[in-house]
Amino acid sequence: MAGHFRLGPWLVQPSLNLAVRNGATNRLTPKAMEVLVCLAQHAGEPVAKEQLLETVWSDTFVGDDVLKRSIVELRRVFEDDVNNPKFIQTITKRGYRLIANVEWKDAIPPGQPKSDNATASGARSRWLWIVGSAATSAALMVALGGVFDVGGLRTWLRAGRVPEIHSLAVLPLRNLSSDPNQEYFSDGLTDGLITDLAQISSLKVISHTSTMQYKDVKKALPEIARELNVDGIVEGTVQRSGDRVRITVQLIHGASDKHLWAHSYEGNMSDVLALERDVTEETSRQIRAQLVTQKQMPLQRPRLVNPKSLDAYLEGIYHLNRYGEGPGEEVLKKAAEYFQQAIDADPTFAPAYIGLADAHGQLIRASSEDVAIERRAAEKAVELDPNYADARINLGFLDWQPGLDWRGAEEQFRRAITLSPNNALAHDQLGILLVAEGRTREGLQESQVAQQLDPKNDHLSLVLYWARDYDASVRVVQRILREDPNNGISHCLLWGVYFKKGSYAEAINELAECYSLYGYSKIGSNLRQAFANSGYQGAMRQFARDVEHLQDTNQAYLPGNLVIAYMLQGNKDRAFYWLEQAYEHREMVGIDGGVYLLGCDPMLDPLRSDPRFKDMLRRVGLPP
Repeated sequence: MAGHFRLGPWLVQPSLNLAVRNGATNRLTPKAMEVLVCLAQHAGEPVAKEQLLETVWSDTFVGDDVLKRSIVELRRVFEDDVNNPKFIQTITKRGYRLIANVEWKDAIPPGQPKSDNATASGARSRWLWIVGSAATSAALMVALGGVFDVGGLRTWLRAGRVPEIHSLAVLPLRNLSSDPNQEYFSDGLTDGLITDLAQISSLKVISHTSTMQYKDVKKALPEIARELNVDGIVEGTVQRSGDRVRITVQLIHGASDKHLWAHSYEGNMSDVLALERDVTEETSRQIRAQLVTQKQMPLQRPRLVNPKSLDAYLEGIYHLNRYGEGPGEEVLKKAAEYFQQAIDADPTFAPAYIGLADAHGQLIRASSEDVAIERRAAEKAVELDPNYADARINLGFLDWQPGLDWRGAEEQFRRAITLSPNNALAHDQLGILLVAEGRTREGLQESQVAQQLDPKNDHLSLVLYWARDYDASVRVVQRILREDPNNGISHCLLWGVYFKKGSYAEAINELAECYSLYGYSKIGSNLRQAFANSGYQGAMRQFARDVEHLQDTNQAYLPGNLVIAYMLQGNKDRAFYWLEQAYEHREMVGIDGGVYLLGCDPMLDPLRSDPRFKDMLRRVGLPP
């Protein structure tokens, strides 16, 4: 990429894709910047469309519309009027001419071809750039010989003003492909980058479930950094054309909005995982990050991935992440289909097996066969990659539910944390397990770690509820729902909290909302109507009838919900009948608490003095 140059009142920095005027910074997409550079190298001269397309999109066949979009972007940034241009003039049916004055800050004669450094780097590098700290990333520039001073960074370094970065957030990579249906692809690549970064034990990396909430959100980077409580931010773009992928990323110091590093990577779909590991290892050497496993062994190099497998996997993740936000279980079934397609295309692609396990494990009507599929898939993932943290989480959950192997589950969760210290889900699951065992203090500590790693989601309200701190639990959930009102899990929790606080109208409303968001809107409307007619006991009678109908028609199996429904009606015998059913059919979990939360769920407190309850605690492996 060419050196810096002035374009009228603007300072253009191609290496950072920035245009700066009077302290105001505008970011350009990489292709728009390359178009601008090409025009600047021929300032005052007409540049044919064919020449621009050949120069900027040499490895991809694109039409004139792609070039036009770049020109529109340039005019928007430079506040140029197409009818009265001061920067870019359209040469009808021929091309464009840059008419503004160009002053090169670095000695690059007009017409000189751009350097091939970025392309050569992209040939070795995968589509993502991994970073450990601002200081060491900047030091990479100095180590390269101090040839350039991107954005004054070298001067900044020598002045001793490099900020320390101990925490990082990766914002959703923007989709620059002409097809808007490629959003799932850019989202999946964002998730992959976060997963790799999460393995750096010395760096706190925010979970993708928090950062994805900033997709298409127009906020200043310092504001985002404050909200996520991070020092650094990585942002970038994704462009896919056929089998080729181009990713441009940059590291920014959050508080000051200073750009520390930027680069583009290109590669084929088939080698993205291997290229990713190349970048991870190469960058970690440069920045002295410690990407190691528990035994201090370097990460193994992945093999090539089938492009069809990767594409199907990312489609599956897109559908899986929509569950519990309005759509019913059809999204899980669709996700499972995509994950199976990924496995069929490449039986050695471990992430697809975990996706398949998650899709079956979250079904409300999770049959014994679903649980068997979930376990086989998780075990296969571990067989393919023993250091796959997400696979360990799945196995830990299955050891606990339905296996009731409390110690084995804890070991798997702790193993996952060792492999991926920034994995919020691993800390979350360990925290829930510990609280369910009665180890509330330890569990709360793990939940707090999960909350720090995933601040835009809720990892605390459940354990606070179990600890009987209802007011604190409500405050956390309400904060989450203000930003994510369709979060089904949060509504499910609120129904129990409000009931324990004696706010029955609010409790019934939250229970109805919960079931509606999981695809059972009829139950929701019946609950509200029954409460209006005959209070919460009438609502619980209606609720019990509706849930039993779901079971009779093989739509769901929720014995834990029925335990509570009958207990609230004062029918303890019927409540214990369903508690026994929950124990016998504990492979069918879904969103039902079953027998796994007997030791901590406040809703079950009225049953605790009954000898039948103490016997059940013993049978599930919990102290009385």
